[in-house]
Amino acid sequence: MLYKIVVLLLEVVTGLLTTTCLLRLYMQQQRIPLSARSGNPLGRFVFALTDWIVLPLRRVVPALGPWDMASLVAAFLIQLAHFGVLWALNGFGVTPLSIVVLALLGLVRLSLSGLTALVLVYAVLSWVQAQSFFSELIGRLVTPVLAPIRKVVPLVGGVDLSPLVLLVLLQILTIVLGDLQYTMLSAVAG
Repeated sequence: MLYKIVVLLLEVVTGLLTTTCLLRLYMQQQRIPLSARSGNPLGRFVFALTDWIVLPLRRVVPALGPWDMASLVAAFLIQLAHFGVLWALNGFGVTPLSIVVLALLGLVRLSLSGLTALVLVYAVLSWVQAQSFFSELIGRLVTPVLAPIRKVVPLVGGVDLSPLVLLVLLQILTIVLGDLQYTMLSAVAG
């Protein structure tokens, strides 16, 4: 029972930190202002949760075009720590390379989960026609991912089905990734 509680707390903390680092990465890539002066309600929250790891990494990890690689490396390191702790709790049963692969899979899984949440919020906000900074922010984050789908999937009776198609694709990817990760985690738990 204690093990399950520790694993749950570890997943919550590392999931929140990793997702916030990924959100910072994506928002900066989309050139969405994060400063308090910009009026972005998420900016201060993102900075508060990620500055402790991203800012020191920026000294050694350069940006790659519009991509803040320090945020990506920070997200990966948090996932690596997550699976490293699980590895240690389970008696170091597998190779360290397996932990690196699990961390990469965890990073992708959290990216898919975060995008799924954004698309769901976007879809709900599109139904109620809420005009706010938050709805514009979500729209700016989701539109680049929906654009290729909108080129292929036509409007049906004036309804945009691209968010539904994206959600189905994300769920399929999540299932495949989850099965792969579960198989590897089973090996770690031994």
